[in-house]
Formats: sequence, structure tokens, C-alpha cells
Amino acid sequence: MSIGNKFDGLAEFAETVRAGSFSAAALALGITASAVGKSVSRLEARLGTKLLHRTTRSLTLTNEGEAYLAACVNVLDELESVEGTIAVGRTVPVGRVRIDLPGAFGRQHVLPALLDLSRLHPRLNLSVTFSERLVDIFAEGTDVAVRIGELRDDNGLAARRLGSQRLVICAAPSYLAQNGIPLEASELLQRDCIGGMRRDQRMAWLLKSPDGVTFPQEVRGRHEFSDGQAMVDAVLAGCGLSQLPTWLVGEHLKNGTLVPVLEHCAGAEMPIHAVWPQSRYMKPKLRVLIDALVQLSRQDGSGFQG
Repeated sequence: MSIGNKFDGLAEFAETVRAGSFSAAALALGITASAVGKSVSRLEARLGTKLLHRTTRSLTLTNEGEAYLAACVNVLDELESVEGTIAVGRTVPVGRVRIDLPGAFGRQHVLPALLDLSRLHPRLNLSVTFSERLVDIFAEGTDVAVRIGELRDDNGLAARRLGSQRLVICAAPSYLAQNGIPLEASELLQRDCIGGMRRDQRMAWLLKSPDGVTFPQEVRGRHEFSDGQAMVDAVLAGCGLSQLPTWLVGEHLKNGTLVPVLEHCAGAEMPIHAVWPQSRYMKPKLRVLIDALVQLSRQDGSGFQG
């Protein structure tokens, strides 16, 4: 098999998955839907495996297709980046960069800076996801992710600390008037506590002992939400207590619509990092993005300084 043939069908396959159908991929690629379908079929025949489950209404990836898609995306991105640097110079950020951000924090504090960056570099294209789950950077083809919390021992990942967020336990005055003010951390096991989604895990909050040591405190998790702003809305509605970052509830604490509690053991912090696949060569598009995140994190009111 020639080297050229190894690349046949990659763009059609990747675009079909992104667009969701052969016809939508055809529009994006400027060819017919039949040509896209045949190209993907030839790719499957060459590989000797099915990449897509086809029905009259939808296309879904097979297990093999999911693995092959990640490789396709990396290859196509690399080619796009190399072609761009050949055309306009090695230091110019060119191509698509895939970024994963924590939901509320990413929308409020990071996205505006990314949009400014895209205007500054017209050949830099963004694909941004907002998620509270821990994405698998390698499996999902993510170029860089912003993560809040202690980093796991992820082999093959580079990281840059951007700052931290300080946590406060708070509730609406109406909830405290009806249920009383908690005085000890152990009371959280009997209170209505609002937190993020925890699959098959008990809800726990980070508290601080008198000597400054951070420790997890199990709480009674009544309501769970996958979005930080939804958690704030639930607390404002008087549904219970929640531990939230100060950047998210600062204004509510100032105007009294939320009240801090258990301040003697609150105040724990969670680090914020940018993480990306480790490589001896950092592409210009990734370098300019990380530099922008570092610059953003140093600005007053950026949300990265607790």
C-alpha cells in the first residue's frame, strides 16, 4: 500500500463524525454525499473493520471507530498545522485547537479571552467544550484543558499552574431562618447540601482544620447539579447549603442574598492548572493559547486568584 493511500478517506471519515451525516459532511467538503459514503466504505475495507454503525436515521461510532477517530484528528491537525507554518512562518498560530473548560468558570472567565485571541490570530480556529467531568485528553483529542482541583498522576501530560479558587460554604437567609445556622462541620451530615455530580461517590467538601490542614468532610448530598450556576440558583432559592468558589458567589455575599457559614473551618482552596499532552515540540497554536491563559491568570479580577 502506498503512503498516499493510507490517508485516503481520513478527512471524509472525520468530517462525517463531526457533521453527523454523509450529506452534511459532503456540504462541508464540497463533494457529493455518495462520494463521502464510498470514501468511508473504502477506508473500512482497507482497515478490515467497521468504523460506523449505519441506520436510516443516524450514524454512530463503533469501538474501533472511536479509537481511529482520535488518530485521524491528530493526523489531520498535524497536517493543517504544518501546511500553515510552511505558508505563513513557523511562529504564526495556525489551525484548530481543541480546548476543554470547566463549565461556569470557563464561560465566565476564560471564554472572553479566547475570543479576543481568535480575533488577534485570524488563522487560529477554536473548538471549545464546557464540562465538569474529567475528560480523557488523549482519547478525546483535546489539545489543552483547564482543570480545577488537585491533578492526578497523569502520565504524558504537561501542566502549568494558573492560580487557585477559594471555597466558601453559604446559604440563603431564608434557609438559615428556617433550619438554623450550622455551628460544627459534623452538622453537614444532617443538612440539605447541594453539590456537583458525583457518580457512585459520597459527596464531600474540603474544609480547613484550625492548624490550616485541608481535609475532606462528608456531607449529606440532597441535590446534585452538573453546572455551577445551577448550584448557585438552588442555594439562592433556599434549597440548602453549598460549598462554592468566591468568584461565583462574591456579589451575592456582598449584597446579603447569600450568607457564609462555618467560616472557622471554611476557606479551603483548589488549584487551577492548564494541562496538555507532553511533547518536545510545542506547536505555535498551543503555545500562544497557553501564554494567553498565563497572562489572563495574572490579571486582577480574572477569577484565578481566589
